[in-house]
Amino acid sequence: MTVLEEKKPRLKSDPSQRITSAEALSYYKNMDLLELGARANEIRFQKNPKPIVTFVIDSNPNYTNVCVTDCSFCAFYRKPGSVDAYTLTLEQVLEKVKFASDQGATTVLLQGGHNPELPFRYYLDLVREVRKRFPQITPHFFTASEIQTMAQVSKLPIEEVLRQLKQAGQVSLPGGGAEILSERVRKRISPKKGGPDKWLEVHRAAHRLGIKSTAMMMYGHVEEADEIVEHLERIRQLQDETGGFTAFVPWSFKPNNTPLQKKIVHRPSANQYLRILALSRIYLDNFPHIQATWFSEGKKTGQAALHFGADDFGGTLFEENVHRATNHINRTTLEEIQTLIRESGFQPAQRDTLYNILKN
Repeated sequence: MTVLEEKKPRLKSDPSQRITSAEALSYYKNMDLLELGARANEIRFQKNPKPIVTFVIDSNPNYTNVCVTDCSFCAFYRKPGSVDAYTLTLEQVLEKVKFASDQGATTVLLQGGHNPELPFRYYLDLVREVRKRFPQITPHFFTASEIQTMAQVSKLPIEEVLRQLKQAGQVSLPGGGAEILSERVRKRISPKKGGPDKWLEVHRAAHRLGIKSTAMMMYGHVEEADEIVEHLERIRQLQDETGGFTAFVPWSFKPNNTPLQKKIVHRPSANQYLRILALSRIYLDNFPHIQATWFSEGKKTGQAALHFGADDFGGTLFEENVHRATNHINRTTLEEIQTLIRESGFQPAQRDTLYNILKN
């Protein structure tokens, strides 16, 4: 046996047996990609046996680009007073929701900067009016850091902010703003966001109130391999505690027009994306769904991801501005999403925000 063969990790014989952080790191660094993908796909079909891949008809508008958090990976935000800074009125946001509704959307993922000039009632009114005027739309609104901003402005505890949002009609949170849940990484790329514990605190409080959420990861900048595993471990622990996550969604950093562009340590590749996706399906044994992202990684890579553990293909994203600010533009149609899924050997199924099947 060669030294290389001795170092090659072996998968546990029982795919339902939980792997450790040390094993995950070894798999990520040393295991053959196709072997890793095959195990991930095996687990995917254990959790979701039918040969369907879900998708959601959605849009991702923004209500403000004003932000005081200065994340080095963001090309979208503008400082207060900037000539191209904007904050939409309630009616302007509702026009964007109407556009999504007219396209058949059932989910609107609304996000914005951290604008301290916006009162808490602005956010509550957004949720209430969307529920009132567009009852078929689920308001999948506000990342954890936006919830923190609301708490600071309103001087209310995070749990009370979430309770009032729930009373207004909110049932789910997007998982954005996690980046990499490592203190070292967060201090380098988003030091004003409060660290990984704050992101986890918001999602823990949301889950306790019955608000579901997704978990995301933005990799491909300054993180190391062990910090990718640390991220997975922290969300797996929270899922053990609350069971509130519906899905995990990894995507690669887009550097253009960002301050972080010149400081990237690890430029991501399609192979790395597939490796992270497969590892996440193996490691996150308590997550019901893993989402492939045709939008961030490209349509061909998104199709490949459906054979590396993913069972969901994301959404139509009729509007998207954050990636656009980095010159990353990728568009699709409802018909194309269904075709891409069929070409990959699966049956497309439209879902809602909480992964309930609406139409096969």
